[in-house]
Parts: sequence; C-alpha cells; structure tokens
Amino acid sequence: MKRNKLALSLAGLLFAPACGIAFAQSAPAPAPQDQQTAQQTGPAASNAKQLQTITVTGSALPRVDTETPSPVTVITAQQIARSGFTTISDVVRSVSADNSGSIPNAFSNGFAAGASGVALRGLTVNSTLVLIDGHRVTSYPVSDDGERSFVDLNTIPLASVERIEVLKDGASSIYGADAIAGVVNIILKPGFKGVEATGDVGTSQHGGGFTRKATLLAGGGDLDTDHYNGYFSVQYQKDNDIMARQRGFPINTSDLSSIGGSGLPGAPGRGGGPNGAIQNPTTGLWQPLQPCTTGPLVTVAGAGSWCSFDPTKLEGQVQPAMEQGGIYSRITIKLNDTTKAYLSASFNQSRLWAPTPVGNAIQTSTPINTNNIMLPANNPSNPFGAPAAISYNFGDIPSGFNYNNHAARLVGDVSGTVADWNYDVTGVINHAWLNTTQYGFLTYSGLINAINNGTYNFVNPSANSSLVRQSIAPGYAKTSTSDLDVLDLTANRELWDLAGGPMGLALGAQVRHEAQNDPTLNPTTINPLTGQPTLEFQGLGNAHTIGRRNVEGMYAEFDMPLLESLELDASGRFDHYSDVGNNFSPKLGFKWKPLDWVAVRGTYSKGFRAPSFAENGSSAAQGFVTYQTPTSFQANHSAAYNLPYALAEFTQANPKIKPEKATNFTFGLVVQPTSWLSASVDYYNIKKSNLIVQANTNAALAAYYAGTPQAPGVSVIPDVPDVAPFQNNQPRPAELIGEYINANSLKTTGVDLDLQAHFDFSNNIHYISELTGTQIFEWKVQFPDGTVQTYVGTQGPYNLSSGAGTPRTRASWANTIEYGPVTVTGTLYFTSSYADIGEDVGVGPGMCITTSPNGNNFPLACRTGPTYDFDLTASYAINDHISVTGSIMNVFDRAPPFDPANYSGTGLNYNPTWSQANAIGRFYNLGVKVRF
Repeated sequence: MKRNKLALSLAGLLFAPACGIAFAQSAPAPAPQDQQTAQQTGPAASNAKQLQTITVTGSALPRVDTETPSPVTVITAQQIARSGFTTISDVVRSVSADNSGSIPNAFSNGFAAGASGVALRGLTVNSTLVLIDGHRVTSYPVSDDGERSFVDLNTIPLASVERIEVLKDGASSIYGADAIAGVVNIILKPGFKGVEATGDVGTSQHGGGFTRKATLLAGGGDLDTDHYNGYFSVQYQKDNDIMARQRGFPINTSDLSSIGGSGLPGAPGRGGGPNGAIQNPTTGLWQPLQPCTTGPLVTVAGAGSWCSFDPTKLEGQVQPAMEQGGIYSRITIKLNDTTKAYLSASFNQSRLWAPTPVGNAIQTSTPINTNNIMLPANNPSNPFGAPAAISYNFGDIPSGFNYNNHAARLVGDVSGTVADWNYDVTGVINHAWLNTTQYGFLTYSGLINAINNGTYNFVNPSANSSLVRQSIAPGYAKTSTSDLDVLDLTANRELWDLAGGPMGLALGAQVRHEAQNDPTLNPTTINPLTGQPTLEFQGLGNAHTIGRRNVEGMYAEFDMPLLESLELDASGRFDHYSDVGNNFSPKLGFKWKPLDWVAVRGTYSKGFRAPSFAENGSSAAQGFVTYQTPTSFQANHSAAYNLPYALAEFTQANPKIKPEKATNFTFGLVVQPTSWLSASVDYYNIKKSNLIVQANTNAALAAYYAGTPQAPGVSVIPDVPDVAPFQNNQPRPAELIGEYINANSLKTTGVDLDLQAHFDFSNNIHYISELTGTQIFEWKVQFPDGTVQTYVGTQGPYNLSSGAGTPRTRASWANTIEYGPVTVTGTLYFTSSYADIGEDVGVGPGMCITTSPNGNNFPLACRTGPTYDFDLTASYAINDHISVTGSIMNVFDRAPPFDPANYSGTGLNYNPTWSQANAIGRFYNLGVKVRF
C-alpha cells in the first residue's frame, strides 16, 4: 500500500465533491457496476477493505493507482455541469491541448461543415482518436477539406456521459491507428436507478441564439439483488441562429474602409454591383437595373453608378441554427457471481442550417469565369437594343446548405473471470448517414439558357416564378454514409509478484470493418461553350470518397512494479490493413517515486495513421484558389486574361500511399507537497514522418511556364486561349491535377501544466482552484528539399487549420465555492495572440495574409490579439430532489479580437475556432433539475 500512497492521495483530492470545470490529471473511480472500465480483483482481498481497481485510458490493465506513466485529463459529469457547456463539442474543445486544426460548429466554409472535431497537439482532427467506452466510433461521412476523416462530436449524447478521459500521449500500442496526438475516451454511465429530468433555456444579450434543452434519464434494477439494471436517456437541444447584423463592428459588415481595409464590392464586372447593374454599350458607363434596395447608390466618375451591397450585414451568420437530439439505452445483466453482460443501443441526430450570404452573382469565377456576361439585344431586361454586359446577384434565390447527420450504434458486451483471467468480449456496430441538401447555386447551362431565352426578369426579380428560379438553380441532394463494425477481445491477469507488487499482463485482439461512401458534391456536366466536362454548379468545389477495408490487430501490455518506487509498463500492437499492409507500434513507460509526494513519469512510443479513404480510396477533391499569373506572363496577354481568377486544384487518391508514422516522447513530474495542493507538468515531443500531402503545385506551375517537364505527380491543364491577337500565346493554367504523396515531416513540442488547490474554511465553506494550460514550444514542417516552415504563434498552417492558426498558449483557470446547497464556479479561458502570417500560403515574417487596398499589412500590426472569456455558473439545491441552475457565459461581454484573414466562418472578421463565445457575447442560461 505504501507504493500507492501518492496516487491515492491525488485520487482522493480529485474525488472531492466540488470542482469547477477543472481538468485533473488523475482518473476518478467509476461506479461499481462499470464493467467496461472497472473490476474488483484479488491483490487487495487480504486487506480489511478491498480497493476498487479501474482501467484508465491508454492502458489495458486494471489498477488501483490511477496515476499511469502517461498524462490523462479527466472531466467528470459534475465538472461538465458546472462548466455551463451543453454539448460534448464545447466540453472537449475547451481542453487546453486542443489546438490547430480543431473544427468548431461555427465552421461553415468547408466540405465537413455541420460537424465538430477535436485536434489534440494541433495535429489536425485525423490524428486524435475518439472512443466511446474504450471502443472506436464511425467517422463523419464527409472528410474535412475532402481529405481528413474524424469523429463528429455532435453525435455523442451528453446526458449519458459519466466522464471524459483525455489521454495526451501516443497510444497506437493499445488502440492502433490515429492515436498519434492522443485519445478522447467518452465513458457513458454503466447503470442508473431513478428518474432525472432537466430543462434549460438561454438567450444572448445582443439578440439571437435562443436555446432550449431538455434531458430525461430513467432506470431501475439492482445488479446484486435483481441481477439486472436498465436505463435510457433522451436528450434534445435546439439553438437559433445569430445574424451578423445583430453584432457590432467589424463582425456586422464587409466594409472595413473606416479602419484602412477594403470597402464594399467594387465596380461591376470586377465582383461588384451586386444588386444589379448593366453597362451602356455606347458610353461604357454602368447603371442600376432596378431601384436600390440593398444600399445607397454609388457613383464613380468614369465608371457609372450601381447599388452598394453589404453581404455580411444582410445575410452573414455568427452562429448557424442547429438542432441535436438522441436516445441511449442500456441493460446490464448479472449472469453469475463472475460474469456480466450488457447490450446498449443509441441513435443521435444533428441538424445544421447554413445559408450563404447573398452574393450568388453571375460574376463568379468557379468553376467557370463568368465576368461580363452579355445580355442579348432582344433580352427583355436589356433597354439598349444592343448586347450589354450585366453585373448581378440573384437576391431572390436564397442559397446555402442543410446538413442532417445521423449516427446509430449497437454494442454487446460480456465480461467475467475464468481461471484467474479477467476477460471482456465486445461487438460494436456503427452506421452514420449524412443528408446534404444544397440550394440556390446557379448552373452555368441554366444561366445561359435564361439569358438567351429572356425567361429571367433581371429588372423585377419578384416577377420570376418558382419554376424560373428552379431552372437556374435546381438544387442538389446527396446521402453520404460511414460504417465501422468492431469485435474486441481483451483479457488480463496477474502473473507473479515482483518487489513492488504483482506483475500484470493484458492481451487483446480486434477485428474491424471500415467503409465510407460520399457521393459527389458537384456533379459534372458539359460546358455549352467548349464542349468539355465541367462542374455543374457555380461557386462550388467538389469532393467524393469511396473506400472500404478490413483491419486485424492484436496487442499485449505488461505492467511491472519492479520496486515499491519504480513501475515499468511495456506494450505493443501489430495491425494488418487490407489496403496498406502491416504495422507494429511499441510503447515503453515508467513511473518513479523517489518520495511519497513526488512522482516522475515518462513514455516513449511509436504511432501511425492509416490513410483515409479520401487519400487512398476511389476518391478525389477539387477546390479553387484565387490566382494571379506572373508578371512575365501578363506582358503577352490581354488585360482581362490577366485578372485574378479561380485556379482549380484537383487532388485524387493514391492507392500506393503509405501510412504516416510518428515517434512520441513525454516526460513529467507529479507532486503533492501538502494535502491541499497538487501539481503536474508534462513535456511532450512528437515527430511525424511520411506526412500525406498534396503534390507540390508551385513546382508544377514553374515547370509549366518554363515549358519543362512537369513535377512528379502533378499535371497542369491549360485554359482556353486568350482573345486576338494573343490567341497563339501560352494559355494560362486552368487546373492542377495531382495526387496525394508521402513527402513532409513535422515536429511539435510543448508542455502541459496542471495545478489544483482546495481549502476548507469555517461555516462549511469549501473552495477549489485549478489552473490548466498548454504551451507549444515549436510546430514546424520540413519539406523534402530541406525547407522548414514554422507555424507556432502564427495563422499557419493556414489551409489545414481553416485559417485558425496555431496559438502558442491555451489555458483555463477554474474556481469553485461550495456553501451548503449553493455551488458557484467561475472559469477563465485564455488563448494567446498570433501573427497574421502563414508560411504555407507564401506569407512570411513581415507580410500579412491580408493587405489593405494600397498594399500595406492589414491590420497594420499584422497580429490578432489574445482571447479571454470568463464564464460564471451557479446551482442551488432546493431539496434532495429539486435544484435550479444558472449561468452567464462571457460575463464581461468581451468582443473577439479582429482577424480579417480567418475563413472558417463566413468572412465575419474574427476567428470562430477560438473566439466564438466572444462573438456571441454575454449569454444567459437558466435551468432546473428534478431527480427521484
């Protein structure tokens, strides 16, 4: 027992009845019925009181000492309630280790809009493994950026959660692929007796975002007396949208001219004149097609007049409308004194409505550049009797996406003891399907037909019938699916006694089937002008993913207490993939206690990430980037041909791609010098090789202009020729076609800090304070030619992080006071500032991603400030059955720091990945809980 003194003291501190949203380093003991994570075993049987053993995430062995060699953060259901958060997404993404590549619900400009994902250590969402009760979960049916697979946190029910364990260390030696940055293990309640119901409502002080939530948890039966326990939970939540116009400057506008940025869209034919303008073919001057309704008339000498238009103010969204709901049920049966079985089933649904700002203009550049579309002389909307150019937005045709994601899960488990072996056999069936409905995006052929036939009224859009609108923008719907079926077998036992205690052995095997079918987002049609294939809908990229595979794996773990003060842990896993072959991942860990109140710990491991189906399946993705041809090219072409345009980037899967590999190293110190203070600090070092990336498009473009052979894996498709007399000169590039390759490597290092103190005062006042934080020392990528790009403290990797960047520091500080029936928790969240540069998009030190119209850095300091958010929650227990709760989120109504370069939202000039609570503003919640 002496060897467990420190860990048990820390566990006892953690189990104190009050903590804030405090993220501790020790795992709490589960309820006795939790056979998924706990068993009562033999070593303590000789003691007067048998100790509970638990299985902590990252290890397959049950243990009394909850401090493992790896750092584990635990968030209990009580802590979640005191945080004021109402979704799994908000809870998990508030962990300080979540960084670059994290996906918020407010993300609406990507292929995986409508979902939320966690990215520990900033290694994007595809390197963090998400489990439920220690078992894998099917991925979101659509890949982030058409490439990265991840688990949607929105489809996991919060009402059934017992606790969440976050392993901040590599764990491929136990769990296999994807556990490079760490593991998020969401542990559901093993059993429940009674009835518990909650109801909550909330609203924003500044308007919009009204939310309502209700949960019901009911169960009965006692395993010891009735030999069964069964329960079910139901949860529903709906959040209204928040419009940009309901917030202040600069969130509510696209016009940043007052602070030195760009103004509203400019001259027609150059992306402006959105309310409708036509060019006089005789004078060359522009004039409105209709009276201005979207803003005042703008007149520019030598150019003409048109109606101003602010798309953000009219249709921009800070928060999309969202609806989540689900049901979870579980029945556990005690078959005999040593054997139990349970069956659980769940269904969860998450819906999100994401309209796009009005701006579905004829003058789009993707996939076809349609600037200066001409109205024929006989078109009823043309008053000039000669062909005339128009600039127009279809304000009468709303556009956007509706996402409806479903996740069904069935789990069967049998566990028990045979011949001194504790075994567990689990079968899991997961199926997810996502219904995506796109509406309001124009088809090029429909647009040309409407113009030539005169069927669409540009002067009076209200006169257009629904059939006319549908002929231009017919809409499109698809259903994407994802499947994961798993059979897990585990067993563990004690072997023989060592100097520090019994040696433990765990063995495991797994068989699973994975599949994804994501149909095309933008079907292919024939360009009526060129006769060549092109994407059907204007303003949309494209992606599709099809793949399936089988995986078999087996692993072993040894826990060796060599001395009372020294513990070693060794584990390793072998996996066979039907598509990428074999992999072996080992791990070694140690924990040394030179003193009862000091523990030193560390790990060394190898990990891997298998390619996603988007990277090696029957898959491809096409996006567009704004591109400007080189100066030397422009000298031989017309002015219109030299304007910035949308360059297509088409990336196809590579069946020969290899898995990414990683090496992880951690080293930490845990101390508890007094009964009221504990602390831990852990250093991490991750090196990743064989990074799966797109081929080098810059090299391909350079070769194209030079007329030399193309770079390996990339080809350049030329555009249609320029107009006379330049028609015989080299065409500009229209599309880059490449495939995924293993090229780069990366390294990231940093440190996690956890401090916890608790005090008991007179009058039965209990106080707990806890500070947690993550500091990143380096985050850099090295290319095959030796070039190194550094991202920490900047807005890079710009493309992979949705413009969110890599903040150097994230932290939270929670303080809780308990006084009789009253509990109050205040939590401060902090994210550090970052430079508005991104080396991965060719922007280095001294150069901002965004610039002002005169070419200066914008903002001038080229930096986005830090984010602060303070939340206050309280509860009052009226009696043993009824309590009321309330919270004020963003108490000080702090606005988000200005960030014009971020693109994960809808151009709202802030970063929703880190500052969404600030953009929402002060928010009030009130609820009631009833339990019998």
